Amino acid sequence: MTNDLILRVQDLQTHFFTRTGVVKAVDGISFELHRGETLGIVGESGSGKSMTAWSILGMVPHPGRIVGGSIHYLGENLLDKSKGEMQDIRGSGICMVMQDPLTSLNPVFTVGDQLTETLRLEYNESRRSLRQRAIDLLANVRIPAPEDRMTNFPHQMSGGMRQRVVGAISISRSPNLLIADEPTTSLDATIQLQYLRLLKDIQEQTGAAIIFITHDFGIVARMCDRVAVMYAGRIVEQSDVEDMFDHPGHPYTEALLQSVPDLDTDVATASDESLVRLEGIRKHFPVYRGNLLRRMTGTVKAVDGISIKIMPGQTYSLVGESGCGKTTTSRMVLMADRPTEGSIYFDNRPMNRFSGAERRNFKASVQAVFQDPWSSLNPRMRVDQIISEPLVTHRSLSRAEVRSQVQELLQVVGLHPFHAERYPHEFSGGQRQRIAIARALSTRPKLIVLDEPVSALDVSIRAQILNLLKELQSTYNLSYLLIAHNLATVRYMSHTVGVMYLGKIVEESPPAELFTNAQHPYTRALISASLPAHPRQRREEIVLAGEVPSPLNPPGGCTFHPRCPFVMERCSVDIPLLKAYSSGHMTACHLYEDGVPVAG
Repeated sequence: MTNDLILRVQDLQTHFFTRTGVVKAVDGISFELHRGETLGIVGESGSGKSMTAWSILGMVPHPGRIVGGSIHYLGENLLDKSKGEMQDIRGSGICMVMQDPLTSLNPVFTVGDQLTETLRLEYNESRRSLRQRAIDLLANVRIPAPEDRMTNFPHQMSGGMRQRVVGAISISRSPNLLIADEPTTSLDATIQLQYLRLLKDIQEQTGAAIIFITHDFGIVARMCDRVAVMYAGRIVEQSDVEDMFDHPGHPYTEALLQSVPDLDTDVATASDESLVRLEGIRKHFPVYRGNLLRRMTGTVKAVDGISIKIMPGQTYSLVGESGCGKTTTSRMVLMADRPTEGSIYFDNRPMNRFSGAERRNFKASVQAVFQDPWSSLNPRMRVDQIISEPLVTHRSLSRAEVRSQVQELLQVVGLHPFHAERYPHEFSGGQRQRIAIARALSTRPKLIVLDEPVSALDVSIRAQILNLLKELQSTYNLSYLLIAHNLATVRYMSHTVGVMYLGKIVEESPPAELFTNAQHPYTRALISASLPAHPRQRREEIVLAGEVPSPLNPPGGCTFHPRCPFVMERCSVDIPLLKAYSSGHMTACHLYEDGVPVAG
């Protein structure tokens, strides 16, 4: 890192003028950022992290405005720039990776069109050349079959893949300053590690400075040179990253650090009966080409023959990289998709034979908290309407009882009763996810599908929500199907963990056994890719060869064999079966025959 100054923020003040008074979203903060340096900005939702970024970009939304201070970029005060000048700077010098990929990508244009349009502003080249640049960018952010993905629309990609597309667009013009606002919240562990490595590689090649806005202290520990802790619009602590982890100087910083779970935190108990049982489930999607004369050209094997059990009062967690089939599995459990093959049982009843009354009862008994709180909440409904909708649909309550239940649920998830009359756009990402959790809890379900339920929450709120979910599970004997990429969360919450790769379960085990004695090479790579709890903490990094194969054309034999460091000749021919390695521990790998490691 050189001493070249990229950004200097001095006494920045951004206020919002509302009918109820002035909100000091950013209240006199100052920091500097040099070429090649990474600054982490941490703090809870509403602390001013994202508004700091919007202020730097000159995109403060109405009714807010910058009322004081200065923002010098390469020696020039951005507050003196016109809108046109700021647009040029945002297009090349300063770029941003947003927290929510759905709101960053245009839903009516393909991924390829959006990438090439951005590249056209920087490179005066032919369409074919720009297309190849776009394909190379997708490959750089580890998107399988990048040429095929060029024709995808954003809704046809998983959340993790969409975020990588946003990253590819942001880095396409080699900015001097990259502002990353929670860019890895939707990424799985190995993809997150690859993405962070990619950012580091770009930084080393270009000398770009990075502002990393995050609530994940593992990212701070791995990525950042310095860290600024924000609270109520102010920076309450700013120091070198190791100094902050070793000697936090502010009580708020210390409280945040104490809220961070790690891979040594275990969970508990077990039961014997299944609430939900999946047997030999497959979900295949046909792929068509052509507009007028459509023809099927292949099949995506999203889920390819899995069998799992979810017990009453327990949490079954699915982990794996984006596109491995986790979300597709959850959609089948929710009856949002039908399996191509296999059976799903709920309370020992086959779900494909439900009567109308059974289907209605099932919908009250099974709820969901989705990965993306922006798209899962109706922007035209007030919070009380969002939470009360399932109450009105599935429970016979008076208006007063509904109002009371809504207020109680808001308090349970850490919000205030007066929030009931507000709309989703008035809340931060973390607060919106808490509203979604309150809605899911409203019908007192037997099973809740949790699709990355805390990935958008700050660390202290994340710990509160996880503890809340466990408390509710204990009180009401709730079952959870948890989909997550944060392995510390998985270990803390789970009774059983299933590791998925390209539509198959490759290892299944209780968390204590899995995280101390993982057997499948892919599981070991996932664990090694988990972020550290301290900047000096280092795990052995298992670098997988190649990229995730396309589910359109998966490899023969063991689908993991092209990337496996222990590949054998038979791995490309024979499909390994899921076999018991020890009590409750199953693995599908040719390294083990009948639970015994193969010599050599």
